[in-house]
Amino acid sequence: MTAARRYVAEGLGTAMLLAVVIGSGIMGNRLADGNVAIALLANAIATGAGLVALILMFGTISGAHFNPVVTLSEAWQKNLPGSQVLPYIAVQVIGAFAGVAAAHLMFGEPVFFASTHERTGMAQWWSEFVATFGLLAVIISCSRSRPTVTPFAVALYITAAYWFTSSTSFANPAVTLARAASDTFAGIRPADAPGFIVAQLLGAAAATGLFCWLYPPAPKDATVGGTVAPGDFQRGNSTIEKV
Repeated sequence: MTAARRYVAEGLGTAMLLAVVIGSGIMGNRLADGNVAIALLANAIATGAGLVALILMFGTISGAHFNPVVTLSEAWQKNLPGSQVLPYIAVQVIGAFAGVAAAHLMFGEPVFFASTHERTGMAQWWSEFVATFGLLAVIISCSRSRPTVTPFAVALYITAAYWFTSSTSFANPAVTLARAASDTFAGIRPADAPGFIVAQLLGAAAATGLFCWLYPPAPKDATVGGTVAPGDFQRGNSTIEKV
C-alpha cells in the first residue's frame, strides 16, 4: 500500500468522521428543541454508526486511525514506521477541520466559528483520560485477540463513552482541535482544548503501556489484525485476516 493512499485514506476518513460528529450534533440539537439528552443520544448513535462504517471502509488501507493518539500508539508498538507518524497526524488534523467545514456548510453555518461551549475542570480532564484510556484499551486488546470485531468494539465503546463521561468523550486531539472551530452542540472553547489534549495523551500512553503488557504481541508470522493495514505485511504460511 503506497504512502499516498494511506494519507488520503486517513485525511478523508477523519473528515468524514468530523462531518458525522458535528452534523449529527447540529441536527440533533435542532430537532430536540432544547432537550439536551435527546440531542446527545442522537449525536452518540450517529457517531457510533459512522465509526463502524469508516473503520470498515478505510481499515485495510491506512489502519483507520483517524486519531493522533492511535497513530502514536501504533508507532510505539512498531506497527507504523516512525517516518509516517507526522504525516498521519498532519492529514488527520487537516481532515478534521475539513469535516467541520463540510458539516457547517450542510447546515448553513459559517465555515468556521470559535466555540463558546465551556468544557474545563478536573472532572472533564479526568473524563478525557478515562475515555482515551478505554479507547486504546479496546483497540489494542481486540486487535491482538479478535481483530475482526475491532471496528464494532471501538464504535460501541465510543457510543457508551458519550454517556458515561462528563466530557462526552472526545478522546482524540485532532477532533478536539477541530471542534474548537465549531460553535455548535459538539463544540469546545479553544482555551479548553489544551487541557483535553494533555489528558488524552496521558490516557493513551497509560493504556498502551498496560495493554501491550496484558496482550503481548503475536509472533511475526501470526495473523494481522485490528488497527494495522494487512497489506503492510509480508504473506507467510499463516492466513492474513482483513478487518
